[in-house]
Amino acid sequence: MTSIFTHLPILPVAIPLMAGAIMLLLGDARRKSRLFLSIVSIAAQIYVAILLFNMVTNSGNSPWAAGVGVYLLGDWPAPFGIVAVVDYLAVIMLLLTAVLGATTWIYSVAKWDRRGVHYHPLFQFLMMGLNGAFLTGDLFNLFVFFEVLLVASYGLMLHGSGRARVSAGLHYIAVNLVASFLLLLALAIIYALTGTLNMADLAVRAGNLDVADRHIFEAGAALLGIAFLIKGAAWPLNFWLPSTYANACPPVAGMFAIMTKVGIYALLRIGSLLVPSGAPAAFSGEWMFAAGIATLVFASIGILAAAQVERQAGFGIIMSSGLLLAALGMPGVLLTGPALFYMIVSVFALGALFMLLDMINRTQPFGGDVLAASQELFDLDDPEEPDTDDVIGIAIPGVMAFLGMSFFACALLIIGLPPLAGFVAKFSLLSAALKTSSGNLPGLHAWVFVATVLTSGFAGLIALCRSGIRLFWSQDDSVTPRLRIIEAGPVALLILICMILTIWAGPIMQFMHDTAQYLDNPATYVNAVLKQNPMRGTTYGINP
Repeated sequence: MTSIFTHLPILPVAIPLMAGAIMLLLGDARRKSRLFLSIVSIAAQIYVAILLFNMVTNSGNSPWAAGVGVYLLGDWPAPFGIVAVVDYLAVIMLLLTAVLGATTWIYSVAKWDRRGVHYHPLFQFLMMGLNGAFLTGDLFNLFVFFEVLLVASYGLMLHGSGRARVSAGLHYIAVNLVASFLLLLALAIIYALTGTLNMADLAVRAGNLDVADRHIFEAGAALLGIAFLIKGAAWPLNFWLPSTYANACPPVAGMFAIMTKVGIYALLRIGSLLVPSGAPAAFSGEWMFAAGIATLVFASIGILAAAQVERQAGFGIIMSSGLLLAALGMPGVLLTGPALFYMIVSVFALGALFMLLDMINRTQPFGGDVLAASQELFDLDDPEEPDTDDVIGIAIPGVMAFLGMSFFACALLIIGLPPLAGFVAKFSLLSAALKTSSGNLPGLHAWVFVATVLTSGFAGLIALCRSGIRLFWSQDDSVTPRLRIIEAGPVALLILICMILTIWAGPIMQFMHDTAQYLDNPATYVNAVLKQNPMRGTTYGINP
């Protein structure tokens, strides 16, 4: 490998870090320079994520054995040094972050980036924190990257000011500070007992604890699980989310669609590594399944009760988290692949929905203030009144047709109705759940899962149909807004990606199943991380 490819795993962290730091030095007055740096940074992150994906999936043609790449910072061997690990799960999250980040950033350039200061550097630091959380190989740096993305999200949440936004933002900050404190406390307990925070090393040492230490370790793992559940928006720790997402500026809310998935990613990553040593109760299937079902029930009630469509979208975020937790808590790994596919679809659909609602709100009589027009994209001229009585109805402007069809597509994806990828994901989940019925308890889990998922989907159908009728059909004096390409384009692109996911569902689902099988064999990850340590054969060895 050439030098640049040797350092490829660290670039998703280094690129946004350097871009954000340079932007801070430039100041807000140099907007064009900031825009140029943002374009270069986001394009580079997408390119690097694609390269890493190719290197993981084509491990036979790369120096990464078994599709796992390990980058040793300072060339210190694990578990003593800091490591970045690229594997199947990491590249999925990196690609998801890069694509969602690109579309939401493009949308924000229309007007939202000018509603406050330091939007672009904060956005880069948010991307840095997300990428770092998905790449890090130790719990302490997971905490560090959590804090980086949270600090950036605090500034982005308050971006644009406003009483409602500041109030919701303060609640968001307070809750996440509590979660961060619990996470730090859990790390202190785990390190005191095991002497390590490297996840691969922890997978080995946790199984060697005596009975007394094991109980304390379980307590530390419980605190760790609670912190991740707060960040993953699991019930009853998700009361902060609907108001926060509803009051954030639209591109920020769209980017926040992936924030809750960081907590679920951490639960999946750590839980899969601790399976051979006996996963603590905080990461066991029984516990996650119960939390997921309760979250789904709460989200179903909330989405029906919410009158504001932005709050319904927030409850959609909670619903997706609940479904993921319930699916990952089912016995075995049969549902892990479909759950990862559903996660991608839900993140893209909900990210598009938050931005779409901003444009739809301009059709309301009180939302007529719009930005400059882009008539090259849509025929935005007001329809002429019919000249004769033979014409029934009125012509629908192109922009209204775009908004209506986009809302319809997002609703189908979120609810899980055919023919789009949301249906493929949910059908695969339900089918896999029924295949786990190989005994009384797994069978009960399967039927509870199926019933809850179908009920939550029906609740979403009722809520979004009601909102669609109110937004598009019950307003006699609605305003036809004028959209810009950089506003309509990102939403259209995310919906198009979901359509591509539908067409290529077969090979994509196969890759997700391969990822699930890889996670079910944690020895591959552990061996890849610890193989360069000279003491591995005696102290850190684990057989695949």
